[in-house]
Amino acid sequence: MFTIPQTKIGEHYAINIATKNLEESFAFYQMLGFKEIFRYDFPFPFMFITDGTINIMLRKDAEPYIALSYYVKDVKAKVAELEEEGIQFTALSAPSDMIQRYRSTSPDGVNLTLVTYVDSFVKPPLPTMLHLDQADYMNPEKYGNKTIGMFAEFAHIVKDLQASIAYWDKLGFKVLTKQDGPYPWAILSDGTSVLGCHQSTHFSGVGITYFAADMKDKIEALRKNGLTGYKEMMGPDNIVVPTPEGQQIFLFKMGM
Repeated sequence: MFTIPQTKIGEHYAINIATKNLEESFAFYQMLGFKEIFRYDFPFPFMFITDGTINIMLRKDAEPYIALSYYVKDVKAKVAELEEEGIQFTALSAPSDMIQRYRSTSPDGVNLTLVTYVDSFVKPPLPTMLHLDQADYMNPEKYGNKTIGMFAEFAHIVKDLQASIAYWDKLGFKVLTKQDGPYPWAILSDGTSVLGCHQSTHFSGVGITYFAADMKDKIEALRKNGLTGYKEMMGPDNIVVPTPEGQQIFLFKMGM
């Protein structure tokens, strides 16, 4: 068992993803069990979607982009506090803007943004793999997302595992597990989101990972519902699904 830390940087978060086509992206995530919360055209076209365990903000933009976006009640004070600890931020908004946005980038190019807290950006009510009782990992009825299983991690490749851990530690992320095989990797969490840091060449970029005991059945159901373009990884019960935005979703069988 591990101790879940208390979040240091914000009330809750969303995975912020830029897309050229909001409707195409939304249709893809609907297939994976997500639904729309709301959408607006100001200050740019975007929509909030959720599977009940994580939120995704789809933002219309021609340039590829993905970030962990935390919503903070006193964002300027939080940025100042973290900069005192050695985390560098860049302002993404004008000082007069109602919604303030700041970005920090990890040593491996992962974007973290702190954004002014907005009441309508609600925290998902259902448990991720982090908060689910481990005795329920093998019980699909307990999963928040019945379509693809338990959200496990925001996975990304790192060049130097220790340097990455040092960066995220300043933001309140603690190591939950760390292994050397089959390559150096670690799972980190701040009690809200979960990062998978992989010093590997097994994949590139970032990915959103889900686990399920019945993943074989879930993959078959997705295939019948029109899912195409995926690749098997370590057997037919584990697949990599490319997203319309150029990212990837990992769907893995629990206990593989």
